[in-house]
Amino acid sequence: MSKSEIRSSQLLTTFGAGAMMDLPEGSVIVGGLDNWRYSPGAQPLVDEARLVAKLRARLEKPTLVLKSPPPFTDDPTAGKPGIVVWRFPRWFLVQNSEPLVGGNGNRRRLVPESQLVKGKYREGNTNYDVVPVRFVRACEHGHVDDIDWPAFIHGYAGGCGGNLHVEEHSTTGALVDVWATCSCGEKRPLAHAAVKGSKALGRCNGARPWLGSYSHEPCDQLSRLLIRSASNAYFSQLLSVVSIPDRKSPLDEIVKSLWDDGLSVVATNPTLLPVMRQIPKLATRLAGISDAEISASVARITQGVARFADRPVKEVEFEAFADAAEELGSDQPDGDFFARALPQPVWDAPWMSPIKRVVLVHRLREVVAQVGFTRFESLGADINGELPDELTLNVKAAPLARDADWLPAIENRGEGVFVLLDSSAVASWLQRPAVQTRVKVLADGFAAWTDTHPNSTRVFPGAPYYLLHTFSHLLMTAISLDCGYPASSLRERIYTLPTDGAQPDRYGVLILTSSSDAEGTFGGLVEAARRIKEFVRKALELASLCSNDPICAHHQPGEHDHAPLLGSACHGCLLVPETSCEQRNEFLDRALVVPTVESCGTEFFTLP
Repeated sequence: MSKSEIRSSQLLTTFGAGAMMDLPEGSVIVGGLDNWRYSPGAQPLVDEARLVAKLRARLEKPTLVLKSPPPFTDDPTAGKPGIVVWRFPRWFLVQNSEPLVGGNGNRRRLVPESQLVKGKYREGNTNYDVVPVRFVRACEHGHVDDIDWPAFIHGYAGGCGGNLHVEEHSTTGALVDVWATCSCGEKRPLAHAAVKGSKALGRCNGARPWLGSYSHEPCDQLSRLLIRSASNAYFSQLLSVVSIPDRKSPLDEIVKSLWDDGLSVVATNPTLLPVMRQIPKLATRLAGISDAEISASVARITQGVARFADRPVKEVEFEAFADAAEELGSDQPDGDFFARALPQPVWDAPWMSPIKRVVLVHRLREVVAQVGFTRFESLGADINGELPDELTLNVKAAPLARDADWLPAIENRGEGVFVLLDSSAVASWLQRPAVQTRVKVLADGFAAWTDTHPNSTRVFPGAPYYLLHTFSHLLMTAISLDCGYPASSLRERIYTLPTDGAQPDRYGVLILTSSSDAEGTFGGLVEAARRIKEFVRKALELASLCSNDPICAHHQPGEHDHAPLLGSACHGCLLVPETSCEQRNEFLDRALVVPTVESCGTEFFTLP
């Protein structure tokens, strides 16, 4: 198969290890990390101590590191960096359709790869092109394999050995109109395999074709029908952090940069420090620094990594944003992180009274690592930015490799705006009887969702998260209409954190945009954020009336439709591209933000 290219960021999201994709030459499944090839001498390591500490603790791999995907190069001396893909599936439809009797639809031969000659199906003296069949079988543990078509049609392994066909009785492609048939007369609709809990496809055989040959593992799940190009065929499980440099000790940053060049061994054997200082690169960077200072820095970093594993992902970020110094005209953004508070007279307005602080994040660096993937349902980070440790929802994350000591990661650089809410205003709002009644309605919707997901470990996020999450969506929409960035390029991070105890009392929203390009973004979001009061006003006005009102405003979670995690929220007012939302467009209710036509008296903000 010839060379094909995709963006490195897509190798962590849409087309990561274990994902199925179509190339010009055929359908493939992306190989696992064991088959990612780097150029000799390449240094693909991605440094982010907080993220590495979290992943080491989660995966119980004390030596785990992060690497960026293999980059493309035209250098003939660089070997052949890239990613191996495996041809999948291995059943094909012949591109020679026959009309069905009566002219209602058509049928095509269904053949295994073993019947192809040089990629074509030969019948008589004619060679026919083939295309991969769009149906495969998978299970909730991420395994995927070809459907045993003879067994599916006949109900027993091997079938009768007759010729197989796929009949389409309409042009819609609906499963009820797609039948798998045999020349012996047996036939079966694909709809039989689409019902959850159906035994039509048998038990899963534990196939993991992205890991290569002989990679099966025991599995007791029932196989489910999966359309290989469907949106539920692959959900990347990601963990991300915003890099917060330690400004208190510049020496630590130098030592961190040399960690993988040899200084890491000093952490376990301090007597090797004089030897390591003879390495030319280390000798240059550490010139003039005493052994005692270096040893102390190594100790701080070693202890710090262990400490990072115990702190919530979002806590360090929130502290950096909330404590940012006030903006000064002489300040110049530098490094990977630069945030300054916007002076209150610039953004103050009557409708901004519940907001305590606005911070312009001129520069930020976000590191995103892929831990695994799921099929059928997403298994992403929770509202605290942490990945669940146990089986949740009804799926289980599949591994990216047989036993790799590294994970793929990318660095995104960009900008953002952080809005800090007044915790006393939130506390007063939570005491209002109308708000408590509304929370009960939302909690009942969450309970209805839990009834259909008995294995879930998710907990009800509480009214403050609904409030901040909804406000974030409204603000992203208002900003995207003005700042020049499309809505899909803006993203959010919601902070509802406790100081002591279990109840959150620190609340903030970060709206950011970032790019894996080395230069990041161009400052449009920060410039727009200087007019934050205008965007907040526009967001509140947009939220007061939805194009689907009064239906949207009167929506009761869990009663009116299949959206039990949504209050007054729909595509007409709150839902944004899922790449922008940290919770897949769940936990939203504009009745908690502004008055709606329902007039339930639960609004947090006062309309201008």
